[in-house]
Amino acid sequence: MKRPLKKLFTRRLTTGLLLSLGVLPLVQTSAEESAATPATTQSNGQTTAPDGGIGNLPPAPSWLPPTPPVPAADVPQVDTSQPVASAISATDAAPQPDTTPVNTSPVAASQDATPAPVIPLVQPVASNITVADMGQPNGLTLSGGQLQSGIIFTLPGDQVITDAKLSLALKISPALIARDTTLELMLNGQPLGNLPLSQSSNGGDVYELDVPAAMVVSSNNLSFRVHDINTMNCEKDQSDKYWVTVLPSTSIGLEGQQLNISRNLGNFPRPFFDPLQMQESKVTMAFSSTLQPQDVSAAAMVASYLGMLSDYRDIDFPVVLNDLPEQNGILFGKPGDKIGSLTLPASNGPSIQIIDNPLNPVYKLLLVLGNDENQLRQASYRLISAAMPNNTDRLPVTQQNIPTRKPYDASRWIDTSRPVTLGELAARDQNPLTAAGIFHNEIHVPFRAAPDLFMWDGHTIPVRIDYRFPTENWIDEDNSQLNVSINGTFLRNLTVNKVGLLENVWRRLGGDSRQESYTIKLPPYLIYGDNQLAFYFDIKPKKDAPCSILTSENIKSRIDPNSYIDLSSSYHFTQLPNLSYFVGASYPFSKQADFSGSLLLLPPVPTAGDIHTLLNMAARSGNATGVPVSHAQVVFGLKDNDGENPLFDRDILAITTLGDSAFNQQLLEASPFAINNNSLSVKTPTQLQRALDALTGDWYRQPVDADRYLSSTGAWRGFISYRSRWSPDHVVVVATGTDDQQLLKIHDDLKSAKINAGIRGDLAIITDESGIRSFAVGKQFPTGQMPWYMMVVWYASTHFVILSLITVLVSLLIGLSLYVLLARHAAKRLGKKPKK
Repeated sequence: MKRPLKKLFTRRLTTGLLLSLGVLPLVQTSAEESAATPATTQSNGQTTAPDGGIGNLPPAPSWLPPTPPVPAADVPQVDTSQPVASAISATDAAPQPDTTPVNTSPVAASQDATPAPVIPLVQPVASNITVADMGQPNGLTLSGGQLQSGIIFTLPGDQVITDAKLSLALKISPALIARDTTLELMLNGQPLGNLPLSQSSNGGDVYELDVPAAMVVSSNNLSFRVHDINTMNCEKDQSDKYWVTVLPSTSIGLEGQQLNISRNLGNFPRPFFDPLQMQESKVTMAFSSTLQPQDVSAAAMVASYLGMLSDYRDIDFPVVLNDLPEQNGILFGKPGDKIGSLTLPASNGPSIQIIDNPLNPVYKLLLVLGNDENQLRQASYRLISAAMPNNTDRLPVTQQNIPTRKPYDASRWIDTSRPVTLGELAARDQNPLTAAGIFHNEIHVPFRAAPDLFMWDGHTIPVRIDYRFPTENWIDEDNSQLNVSINGTFLRNLTVNKVGLLENVWRRLGGDSRQESYTIKLPPYLIYGDNQLAFYFDIKPKKDAPCSILTSENIKSRIDPNSYIDLSSSYHFTQLPNLSYFVGASYPFSKQADFSGSLLLLPPVPTAGDIHTLLNMAARSGNATGVPVSHAQVVFGLKDNDGENPLFDRDILAITTLGDSAFNQQLLEASPFAINNNSLSVKTPTQLQRALDALTGDWYRQPVDADRYLSSTGAWRGFISYRSRWSPDHVVVVATGTDDQQLLKIHDDLKSAKINAGIRGDLAIITDESGIRSFAVGKQFPTGQMPWYMMVVWYASTHFVILSLITVLVSLLIGLSLYVLLARHAAKRLGKKPKK
């Protein structure tokens, strides 16, 4: 085993000297040593991740001088009986380059309080960003004529990097190893080093390179280029022979310091959520010991907004009850509430305020205050509905109307009332519809759709594609084509010219036979909640084409923005319960994206784990729809008169653990499930129910198998769903687990594509050992709207046993009637007396 080599340069070397050297050598370590060395973790529990698709955000931090003291009336009071220094970890207390005492004026202490200890203005941070975190889960492959590419990675603006190291892992084709090639690395246009691509650098070893910290900024471009002295660029059709892949485990390790920025509401959502952070963001939310449902409603609104901003990045919402977050956090409550050592400041109405964290003023606390449910909702809505004013740390909120959304009007869902152009869809994610050069990436057009879209068998979705290939005489037009796929499923190859005998003759006579438009008939079953159309212009050069064109990006291939997809012939109709709709698009709660048709239900005394899970579910809804849950209603526990409560005449999302037996028994009453000794079971259907199921064609339910699996499983978490006993037109979805520890694992489970794909039916059980198991236990019911004649046909198609029995009965009645009439007619003809 090779021993790790020391760093190549001491930090006493200046950045100018490093750059003047042109390149930095690489240090090779063995794969075993790399695997044995634990990945660097962050000392403050935060991570970093990319900017993209977040819409209009408030302005970036302005790095203002320390905020002057605020009036005592607006300042939250701190309980000085609890020592502040005890909450600072040894890491936080470590000596830093700048040990200037902190301005503690925002926190007003009592007169007899002892002076606060000196706390450094900066905190150490560390992160390790992999190529997978940078948006390349399969790594980055250089092949054929595309021998240069790069990856963008970003860092939060309030961090300063003091040390950086690149760990490079590669996989190289055997044909490329046999050539004299090197891999050139660059960061932000500056060379980092060269690596010979040989057998020793293929697959097993990890190469480490010290990166000058001054080269790492907020937005960075890490690029790779294969340099071949044997002019591999001129070899055509070798993309499957010569290639090198930068593996997704390749990473850049960063160490730095978190700066103490000013208390400025204009920075929101920073520093609580930074869109430049590439790894999972953790936004801590804190509540008082006198927690009320309106506090959680307000927090769910803010969580859904931050989930919307996170887009493809992961975000998590840890919850602290009656204590202050150790770092940045958002606090909800009414004036006078006490959260840990902090008493929320007085306020005549709804207000928003940002203060230094009493535990460590490097971090900030955002206070969302209101004296009642309406005021808290007003404060939260003001926070998420418009940019906050700059250069202020407190904002009184004026009363405003919170609009209610209509069904299926989520901003991220494709419009089903008209054809939608690909230009509209691409503009949402700022994706270009033009490809440059011969070798290029696919053109992606993502779109999301309501999961309950329904079309009758035989109907298709028209996708009109207008496209143009380059018009160059060196292009082999007979073999070039446009590949079209959706969600990884190949649809069709579109040719450059029209295909046919007459078209071929006309083209040879000099006529125009270009095919620049085509309509694909898309089967409805290929449309999911989250979709991605992909286009690739597979341009083939002729054998005598010059080598220079292989690397030229002067040629353009384009998809016309007026191309469209038309879902206007579809209907919103489906059968519930169906958990796959819930995990994919938060349906049916997201039908009205602001949750005005939903209820969030928690146990009478919710734990931090219950609220944590609920906030994560709200964030998933905001991410799926692009709309905050501004009308979410939260209820603690169940009462006897809830059947008359109008709040329960809606879809219900409940969060609970199996330990809340009394609450669960009320919740699962009149459902296919039951609670026995803190264990979930499935009720055994009666013989009459089995007979009715057989008559209605419901042969795929598995209540016995599900009950056996539950009885043999110890620790688990998952989802159950059933028809609501309070409103038969709605459903109840319950996120549950055997305990809080299991319940909190649901967040990580839903990051897995395999688990998401495996959740279906009305019971989904997830374990650490077996993964996901799903069952169909209860009876489904139809929901949505279709023309009456289609409903008749649909009912007949799904209840063919009853239809068959009715057909047999009608046939018997008609047959017997005809037999009697014919018998009488025969008797009369023969002169006999008809039998009665």
